[in-house]
Amino acid sequence: MRPLEGITILDLSRVLACPFASMILAELGAEVIKVEQPKTGDETRSFEPMVQGDTAAVSAYYLAFNRSKRSITVNLRSPQGQDIVRQLATQADVVLENFPVGTLSKYGLDYAALRAVNEQLIYVSCTGFGMTGPYANRKGYDTVFQAMAGIMSLTGERGGGPVKPGLPVADLSSGLWVTIAVLTALAGRDKTGKGSHVDFSMFDGQVGLLSLAAARWFALAEVPERLGTEHPGRIPSAAFVCGDGKWVQITGSDQHWVPLCNLLGLEDWASDAGLTKNAGRLARREEVMAGLQAAISRLDRDELCRRCDAVGVPAGPILQVDEVLGNEHVAARGMVVEYPHPQIGRFHGLKIPFRFDGFDDPSVTRPPMLGEHTHDILHEKLSLSDAEIQRLHAEGAI
Repeated sequence: MRPLEGITILDLSRVLACPFASMILAELGAEVIKVEQPKTGDETRSFEPMVQGDTAAVSAYYLAFNRSKRSITVNLRSPQGQDIVRQLATQADVVLENFPVGTLSKYGLDYAALRAVNEQLIYVSCTGFGMTGPYANRKGYDTVFQAMAGIMSLTGERGGGPVKPGLPVADLSSGLWVTIAVLTALAGRDKTGKGSHVDFSMFDGQVGLLSLAAARWFALAEVPERLGTEHPGRIPSAAFVCGDGKWVQITGSDQHWVPLCNLLGLEDWASDAGLTKNAGRLARREEVMAGLQAAISRLDRDELCRRCDAVGVPAGPILQVDEVLGNEHVAARGMVVEYPHPQIGRFHGLKIPFRFDGFDDPSVTRPPMLGEHTHDILHEKLSLSDAEIQRLHAEGAI
C-alpha cells in the first residue's frame, strides 16, 4: 500500500499551487476528487502549451499538475451543486480550496458550513494574502507574490534589474507548503480526533522562504544586493564559464578550498593562510572571483567536472532542460514517467521524488478527462441512481 491510502481529498482548487499539492497527495495514495466547473473545467485546461492529439488538443500545463485524480463537474452556483459538495464533504478527510476570500461562504461551502457536517474535516484555504490583514482582498499571481515578498529583488545580475526566476517559484513552493499543511493537520487529527482550518497565504509562503536574506537583515541590517549566481556569504559559490563556452556551478566550503586551488593550478592560493577560511575569501571577493574565473576559463567544462569529482569538490554542469530530462542519472532514478492518454496517445511527466522502504512508491496514472468520473462518484459516494444523475445534468447542477 501507499502511505496515504484511505485518505479522501475533495479538491475545489484550480490552476497550479493547490492542484500541485493534491497531485502529490494523490500519487502518495490519497483519493483526490477534483471538482471542476461544467463545460470549461479548471482554467488550465485551456492554457498553453497544447499537445495535439488525433481527437483533441490537451493542455500540457493541465497534464503537469493533475495526474492521478478523479474529475467531477459540479456547478457551485447551483443549490443542487452546493448540496453535492456538502454531501461529498461528509465523507472527505480534507477539502482544498483557493477561491478569493469570502467566495465560498456565499455558496455555503466555507469551513464553518462544512465543519457543521463533518467535525473531523481538515479544510485548507490557499489564498493570495491570507484570510486576514490589510491585503486580504487583493488579487495576485505567482509573479506578484515573488515581487512583493522580495524574491525578485534578490534575483538578477550584479548591477542589473530584478529578475523573475525561470520557474513559478511562488506557485510551486506554495504547493509544497499546502502539502505540508495537509500532512501536519492529518497527523494532528490522529492525536486529537479534531479537524482544523488552515489559513495559508501564498504571500506568507514566499516571505517564509526569505530565510538567509532575512537572517542577514536581522543580523547586519543589510539589504542583500543582487549577485547573480554568487552567494552573499560563501566563496566559492557561483557559476563560471569554461574554456569551451559551457557553464559550471562550483559551491564549496573551507575543506574544499585547497583541493580546488590545486586542481586549478592555483598553488599560491592553496598555501595562502589568508584564504583558507571563508571570511578571508569574502574580504577579497573581487580578487578571488576574478582569479577563479581566469583559471576555470582554461579548462573545458567536462574536464573541470571530472577533476572536481576526483578530489571531492562539489561542482556540476549547468544543464538545459532537454539535457536534464535526457540525463543518465535522471533515467536511473526513474524520474521521467510515461502514461497513456485517450486523446494524445502517450505523454511524459515527472515522478514524485520519493522512494519508500515499507510502503509502495508513488504511482502515476493519467490526468482525468473533464467530468470523467462524475457519474461514478455520485453513484459510489452519494448512492444516486442513474435517473437522479440525469436529472442533475438536466438542471445544470453537474
